[in-house]
Amino acid sequence: MWARFLSFFLSRLIKQGALVAIYADGRSKQYGEYSSSPVTVRFHARSLPRKLLVNPDLALGEAYMDGTLTIEDHDIYGLIELLVVNLAHQPEVWHYRWLARLRRLYRRLAQFNPAERARRNVAHHYDLSGALYDLFLDTDRQYSCAYFRRPEDGLEAAQENKKALIATKLLLEPGQRVLDIGCGWGGLGLHLARDHGASVTGVTLSQEQHRIAEERARAGGLAERTRFRLQDYRQVDGTFDRIVSVGMFEHVGVPHYQEFFTTVRDRLADDGVALLHTIGRADGPGATNPWMAKYIFPGGYSPALSEILAVIERSGLYVTDIEVWRLHYAETLRAWHKRFEANLDRVREIYDERFCRMWRFYLIVSELAFRHNGHVVFQIQLAKKQDAVPLTREYLTAGETQSVLATSAA
Repeated sequence: MWARFLSFFLSRLIKQGALVAIYADGRSKQYGEYSSSPVTVRFHARSLPRKLLVNPDLALGEAYMDGTLTIEDHDIYGLIELLVVNLAHQPEVWHYRWLARLRRLYRRLAQFNPAERARRNVAHHYDLSGALYDLFLDTDRQYSCAYFRRPEDGLEAAQENKKALIATKLLLEPGQRVLDIGCGWGGLGLHLARDHGASVTGVTLSQEQHRIAEERARAGGLAERTRFRLQDYRQVDGTFDRIVSVGMFEHVGVPHYQEFFTTVRDRLADDGVALLHTIGRADGPGATNPWMAKYIFPGGYSPALSEILAVIERSGLYVTDIEVWRLHYAETLRAWHKRFEANLDRVREIYDERFCRMWRFYLIVSELAFRHNGHVVFQIQLAKKQDAVPLTREYLTAGETQSVLATSAA
């Protein structure tokens, strides 16, 4: 019965491209365009059609992880892209819209992240083996969107571009005090200290990131200019000339947005500048994919710009610049996925096959969310005073030109 219901649903959903489904009883059926080269999937459990109909966002990823769903030629990318493209163009067949509405109603509870819960959520993802991250990130361990200024830029160059652009938007001067909220493994903070003469305080809730950041600071001779703390951003005191937060706001949670921007306002000097770099969604407020929330980023959420700006308006901060990066993260994730697959045997030495499938699914779903499903990156520059930054954006162009020249000379 459930297989028939799923077959009916797929016949309505797949209009672009083609899908062949082979059910557990051996029956097979093609959906979509018969002239297309189909993606072929096989269901190995009779219970899978029911699970896919009841909670498809969760069940698809779990079935791929557990091996109850397999794809011919291991084309998981092709399957997810086929589904994402058709869902984007056929929203009326998305028969479980009520699930999305329920998740939105539930999201404030799901994203309630007081300090202790936030620490547990961070540990779930960022305290994995450091060797894993070495296998797919750049050498500086930048675990956020890179900036591909030129088509020929590789991952290493694009991550350097990102750090240079952030420094430009912060209008850094030697000796200024910088707070890095969510400092990761210390790459950005070390860059700001080493290349711009800043005095950096970085905070993270990840024990593994904190340990590595401190080791890197000592090894690079920057321990006097960089202090990395295992600390919640809400516990920081003091005043800073510049505040930056890259890839951390996604873990704050909607109920804590006011708390976050109030902290930024209170910690920022009167003439200071802050920069927020966060994943966001272009299609308005939503809810986190349940598979992603369960297995990858518990408590996480990518906000709409309207959700962020409404809180900033109440915080006493000026928005002095907004830039939207559209496909940069899709290209970043594609580069991470390529490196992950190239090092798959080494990943298996650290974790098991199920983990490998989970991580592959995560990287592919994330890339396609940016490529087809309205996910973007927002860079929002903030200040307490309107004249804290130049009145035109020419300084950004000058900074990019200098970065290109420096890269070419190197």
